[in-house]
Amino acid sequence: MVCGCSALLPLPNPRPTMPATPNFHANPSSTSRWIPRQPMPVAWTSVQKTSALLWLLLLGTSLSPTRGQAKIPLETVKLWADTFGGDLYNTVTKYSGSLLLQKKYKDVESSLKIEEVDGLELVRKFSEDMENMLRRKVEAVQNLVEAAEEADLNHEFNESLVFDYYNSVLINERDEKGNFVELGAEFLLESNAHFSNLPVNTSISSVQLPTNVYNKDPDILNGVYMSEALNAVFVENFQRDPTLTWQYFGSATGFFRIYPGIKWTPDENGVITFDCRNRGWYIQAATSPKDIVILVDVSGSMKGLRMTIAKHTITTILDTLGENDFVNIIAYNDYVHYIEPCFKGILVQADRDNREHFKLLVEELMVKGVGVVDQALREAFQILKQFQEAKQGSLCNQAIMLISDGAVEDYEPVFEKYNWPDCKVRVFTYLIGREVSFADRMKWIACNNKGYYTQISTLADTQENVMEYLHVLSRPMVINHDHDIIWTEAYMDSKLLSSQAQSVMLLTTVAMPVFSKKNETRSHGILLGVVGSDVALRELMKLAPRYKLGVHGYAFLNTNNGYILSHPDLRPLYREGKKLKPKPNYNSVDLSEVEWEDQAESLRTAMINRETGTLSMDVKVPMDKGKRVLFLTNDYFFTDISDTPFSLGVVLSRGHGEYILLGNTSVEEGDCKGDEKGGRKEEGSLYSFAKALSTKYHEHGILRQQTCILSQFWRREVPSQVLERPCSPQSLQGSPHSPLPDLGASGLHDLLHPDLALASDWIYCITDIDPDHRKLSQLEAMIRFLTRKDPDLECDEELVREVLFDAVVTAPMEAYWTALALNISKESEQVVDMAFLGTRAGLLRSSLFVGSEKVSDRKFLTPEDEASVFTLDRFPLWYRQASEHPAGSFVFNLRWAEGPESAGEPMVVTASTAVAVTVDKKTAIAAGLLSIIAIIIKLILTEYLQCGNFLKALLSKR
Repeated sequence: MVCGCSALLPLPNPRPTMPATPNFHANPSSTSRWIPRQPMPVAWTSVQKTSALLWLLLLGTSLSPTRGQAKIPLETVKLWADTFGGDLYNTVTKYSGSLLLQKKYKDVESSLKIEEVDGLELVRKFSEDMENMLRRKVEAVQNLVEAAEEADLNHEFNESLVFDYYNSVLINERDEKGNFVELGAEFLLESNAHFSNLPVNTSISSVQLPTNVYNKDPDILNGVYMSEALNAVFVENFQRDPTLTWQYFGSATGFFRIYPGIKWTPDENGVITFDCRNRGWYIQAATSPKDIVILVDVSGSMKGLRMTIAKHTITTILDTLGENDFVNIIAYNDYVHYIEPCFKGILVQADRDNREHFKLLVEELMVKGVGVVDQALREAFQILKQFQEAKQGSLCNQAIMLISDGAVEDYEPVFEKYNWPDCKVRVFTYLIGREVSFADRMKWIACNNKGYYTQISTLADTQENVMEYLHVLSRPMVINHDHDIIWTEAYMDSKLLSSQAQSVMLLTTVAMPVFSKKNETRSHGILLGVVGSDVALRELMKLAPRYKLGVHGYAFLNTNNGYILSHPDLRPLYREGKKLKPKPNYNSVDLSEVEWEDQAESLRTAMINRETGTLSMDVKVPMDKGKRVLFLTNDYFFTDISDTPFSLGVVLSRGHGEYILLGNTSVEEGDCKGDEKGGRKEEGSLYSFAKALSTKYHEHGILRQQTCILSQFWRREVPSQVLERPCSPQSLQGSPHSPLPDLGASGLHDLLHPDLALASDWIYCITDIDPDHRKLSQLEAMIRFLTRKDPDLECDEELVREVLFDAVVTAPMEAYWTALALNISKESEQVVDMAFLGTRAGLLRSSLFVGSEKVSDRKFLTPEDEASVFTLDRFPLWYRQASEHPAGSFVFNLRWAEGPESAGEPMVVTASTAVAVTVDKKTAIAAGLLSIIAIIIKLILTEYLQCGNFLKALLSKR
């Protein structure tokens, strides 16, 4: 665990004069950052604030004077603290190189421009890009629907069909003799990065069945045989759109065909519990939204196993409901009572929270008395009628689920009053137990109210029998051939990949129903199944590039029910021991729960209503796991994503978020009018811009004199003549540190430094489409794009341009940091571990001042420490903190490890500062600088905080 506090240290004057002792007060936003009550000269602000920090440390030490000794004068402690503050400031300024980098951006100020961000235009552009991406997924699913319906039309059912297929559980399995088991032939599997590094077969699909479905049942064999026609469509879809992930067909008979083919692993009990028909995407696509009232008989005749089966039946029905459905449960015997009194007389949304709540209440049901069904039916019809008239609920299908052992009477008058002759409410009856004497009554109720009757005599029968109502509700869709497209809420499909390796990314599914088109069955409305494809929400959010949103900005998605699909503050997992597990309600988090300042729910209401607009709110933004908070004013821009139930929001913070810094491309006008390549003039190309940019600034002497010692530095094998000559592009060719291509005279060698990196989560170039590109890092892909060695690469030209600009401007930092490192001759001078900078384009440069084995905090600036690196959702914590303070000020964070395993480890301090650029009175953050200081704190603790003896000696000399 890492704990910490922070302090602010602005720029001092080089020649201070001692001011009077100031008063200090605590800043409410941080318990350890101190601000003087009266304005003080900038020259001494740094010393005073650091003095305050050290002063607190001193006061916490045991300095009780012994008898006969004078108390320590306050002025003495203050002088000591001021001296330390000045030394600390000078150290971090020196090793960070902040003054040099500020000067370099100042030198190129004429080539910079700062543009105001149009939030509405930005959110509309992102929305259009997302709409186009999602439309391609819909087209792939439509292709599968057409192929499946055509295959069924041409297939004749064969009761005695014998057919071998690739069973996902049995593939590659062998018997004791070494032969492949039945349905378990050899199936080639290769790890594929596009599918979370799972071993898959991208040339063919495989078929999974739950344990309770016989894999050679005639219905299964005929369905699997018919759906073989989907293999060619799976492959064609993937070739047409390589961003597609899993494609599948879930059959109404229970089998699940998935592409690419995978090996399915049973649970620890050897059971396959996954049933595609229970999945949200299947249920939502197979039926329309519905209002349901469940009536359960709790009379004395329902005791024992019957009540157990009845409870399981209710739970199974609840599992078939989704966010677009509405439900309530009424228990009846001598009288009617709602199992949740708070929901009396209403229907509630069947979201995950309500469903789980109902399940808990169902388990508490007790049996007694005599069952009187007419009162319960009357109550159910009245609720449904009221909601229909008030235009509430789903505004679509309505149904009553009657669960009883059949001892019912006096029901016909109720139907005459409320449901006949139109039968707008379907009634489904479930006869519980083996007794059949009351079967006729239950069957009559269902058949005379457009419902379905079934008998459930064992727990094992529940699943199959409950699912039948879905087929009945889907009949109007089938007969009318309504292929509605549905999109699910966000979910993590842990069941899909069972115990295999999997990522924790959130998904949404697009799905469509598949109907029988045969003339002889069309009037019966036969649902064949559902086809679907997954969309990783992370990939969707990459279409809202992080660099366009400013330091504190972000984008988010929510559904038409108000639930979050993607948001930086959505944390769907919790840690249990060493394992990460999904939170129970991770996919039903409401927008108001993360944007809690929206007390009037203006933002939520507008986005649910699919409006386009903007509003502003003052917000408190927690950082560093809640240890710190920023007070910001955010502008919210929102619009809908056409042909989906989703809405997109973009947040820009006032100040830095209002502007975007751009390297002015006017350099092309004088330096790169275009060059002739094969008779074609490439005017304004990024290649020409890169060449001219680097050449121009190097010729003007604005940028660096870099030495070619970087790869040899820590071996101390530096020939003296190397130190005297600047690097040329040729001297970097064949570097063992980089496999990147020779950039020749283009000047792009500024990107080749081994300690230069790009934000790994950002999309500079699209590398996940072409298999040949998936092996490339973003930096490698960008350089291939700039050197035109791969014409098929697609890159974000604006982002690439800014990276290139930052690479050239920040290049002198390499030589500066290297010179500092070479001048460190003693271990006692190794007061800083590392210097590090990041730019608004996600470019990262770093330099070690100690050997890598001596770095105090090895997790810092690695993917393990997500808060310290550029991610898809956020800028690094140190970058965000520094951006909220004046340029030249340093923000200090104290980090130390706790626990017995870290005893004796030195404290680690990070010092960060922002480099700002002002053009035409507009200010934007160009970069952030960070120094990791470990040994200096160790020196403080050993030389300063062991001040008892020091001060005693000092006082004894008086």
